Amino acid sequence: MDQKQTWWKKESERFQASAKELERLSSLTGSAMLTGIGAILNRFTISFTTTLRLSFAFLAVALCGMFFGPVLAGLMGVASDILRYFLIGGGQYFPGFTLNEFLSGFLFGLFLYRKPISLPRVFFARLSVVVLINLILTPLWLSILYKNAFIVLLATRIVKNLIMLPIETAILYVVCKKAASLRPYRAI
Repeated sequence: MDQKQTWWKKESERFQASAKELERLSSLTGSAMLTGIGAILNRFTISFTTTLRLSFAFLAVALCGMFFGPVLAGLMGVASDILRYFLIGGGQYFPGFTLNEFLSGFLFGLFLYRKPISLPRVFFARLSVVVLINLILTPLWLSILYKNAFIVLLATRIVKNLIMLPIETAILYVVCKKAASLRPYRAI
């Protein structure tokens, strides 16, 4: 087998292992606790404007992705978004933000599940979420909801995300390293 097929086989096995996490009570319990932690962290969100906020709830989603993989982390993101809507409210429900939460968990799981924690890996995991979710999808959903120009929403977000990316990466790296030492990485 060539290198590309070997990589694809390993990724496929990791994805299947992630799907099997749905069958483990400890995984479901752990992801439920991380969902609750994420909801609590979301309560401490700092709002600068109606469209620009700062939150550390991504830490819970990233840990879920690291421990339980892309499948369960994506579902945890959906559950936490719906839970926040019912507990906190704050306007109408919009499924685009639920998709954002699913994709965030899924991306963190793809980068971190059953892989050694390194600064470059954590950086690219956070960068993928920032680019896809924070800079593309969220401004799109906000422009649909509030009838604002996409480019205006994007401009304010670029500055915030350029400043926060290294800070959030450093925080995520420290948290993931500490969490990995508590629950060692298991090989497939």
